Amino acid sequence: MKETTISTEPIAQNLIKLISNVCFSVFVFTVLIFTVIAITYQPPDPWLESSRALTRTFTQVENATFQTDTSILKTGEDLVPIALTPAVPPSSLIPITEEVIEKSEEQIANSSLLSPGSGGNCDQVVNCSDPRVLIAVQRFNLRLFKSIVFLEYQTPANGSKDNECDVGWRFRNKKEKSWRKYRDFRRFRFEIGDNCMYKIAGASGWHSGTNARRPRYRSNVTRGRVGPRVSTPVRDEEINDTIPVVGSDTAFRKGRYLYYARGGDYCKGMNHFLWSFLCGLGEAQYLNRTFVMDLSICLAAKYTSSNKDEEGKDFRYYFDFEHLKEVASIVEEEEFLKDWKKWDKTHKRKISVRKVKSYKIMPMQLRKDRGSTIILRQFDAPEPENYWYRVCEGQAAKYIQRPWHALWKSKRLMNIVSEISGRMDWDFDVVHVVRGEKAQNKELWPHLDSDTSPDAILAKLKGIIPPWRHVYVATNEPFYNYFDKLRSQYHVHLLDDYKELWSNTSEWFNETKELNGGRPVDFDGYMRVAVDTELQDVLVLFNTKDLELFSGTMSCIDGLAHQSTAALVQM
Repeated sequence: MKETTISTEPIAQNLIKLISNVCFSVFVFTVLIFTVIAITYQPPDPWLESSRALTRTFTQVENATFQTDTSILKTGEDLVPIALTPAVPPSSLIPITEEVIEKSEEQIANSSLLSPGSGGNCDQVVNCSDPRVLIAVQRFNLRLFKSIVFLEYQTPANGSKDNECDVGWRFRNKKEKSWRKYRDFRRFRFEIGDNCMYKIAGASGWHSGTNARRPRYRSNVTRGRVGPRVSTPVRDEEINDTIPVVGSDTAFRKGRYLYYARGGDYCKGMNHFLWSFLCGLGEAQYLNRTFVMDLSICLAAKYTSSNKDEEGKDFRYYFDFEHLKEVASIVEEEEFLKDWKKWDKTHKRKISVRKVKSYKIMPMQLRKDRGSTIILRQFDAPEPENYWYRVCEGQAAKYIQRPWHALWKSKRLMNIVSEISGRMDWDFDVVHVVRGEKAQNKELWPHLDSDTSPDAILAKLKGIIPPWRHVYVATNEPFYNYFDKLRSQYHVHLLDDYKELWSNTSEWFNETKELNGGRPVDFDGYMRVAVDTELQDVLVLFNTKDLELFSGTMSCIDGLAHQSTAALVQM
């Protein structure tokens, strides 16, 4: 018996060792595989979600309570993580800080400039051209608007009284990831303080310093060949809507282009359009080609006052075309077709064109094509086979990066946002109330009408927002007086309170009219939602099961969204 036991022990031990080694080898191999995947995997889109999931989000309309919400519209500023677009000022933009002000004071002290009074006697008349006036304004603004970056100031102008000066400046909101500049000009009342130094006794509101207002200029947004791509200054000289042109015939021939023919995306919702447009732009960047872009947009019926699809809308009404030109290689379709036809008429050797009739021919197959001047993708199949975004599905999603950073909201719309925010002194709360047709659809949203009644809204806001705060109501409710009950507790603001910002005497009206060949442009539903979305800044949503309240506390102080005791509530 002992001999049998002794002979079997090594076999059992060896078997156990063998099993252990196999298990350990499997574990090490599994870890190695996951490590390789984690290192080599690159998400197809900046949100770190699958392309298929995002495609459903942007293109499907589902008959359910959790239907895609078109009352919030996001663009590149909202979607790209801050880490990808650090707010580093261009070298030409130096923010006005306390250190900059102190250096200016040192320069004045070392110069031969006189103080407001000489010989110990202070002159009681304010001299607006004195640099100490501007320093007083700069220091006052830094103390009052802590979340605004001040970029440049104009020389102060005389106000309406001897002790008043009008001062204009350029600024940006720290919340924005872009370095787009906005303008304000205000009237300040001065006193002569100790040591004959200027002190600000009071300041008027947004755009009150009319004498510091720059004169209006006509813009040049016409099509045609220009030398440098610089337009005549407009009222906001930061906007450059000129159409980029290829230039000479030789430059056109040497170029490489990706041209998408019109597909089934036309006249779909704006989110659908953006998802498809960025797919095409992303493929062009992957192929290292210039994207041929149609500036004409068909606006879906849900955004129009006629409740019908409206063609002929200009891309520049809604998005920042200047920024797009800076970060992406694009050419406008009409100019491109003119150059193409001109070349074919004047040269025996025609432009080489490769026609791609199916989205199933993937971008990876086209990347090696160096001989074709134009790659023309055609979308002639029935829906949904003729959607542009189909090109970026499947295997292509691993290679095509949608350039969300290239798409910003129109500077003209952002100017309206700044105007509204400034009139509320950059200190307000936002309530997002979704009603409209949803409130009438009892089958899909049985509780929405009662949950968003004036009494219910007021009850929810009490204890969250202090009384008599400025409350901006972002809503699709068509009846203006619907929120009157809130006025008993708060200073209520609606988008329609600011109609003059797009009326026929406004800057926006004149500039968009010029873009549209002299024809007036309607301030449509998409523009309204875009402005409301920006005023909401960032929505923090905590969902309850009956959509009774989406509540997250947020306040907009000095143009910067941050958590506070006030609230951003979505009903």
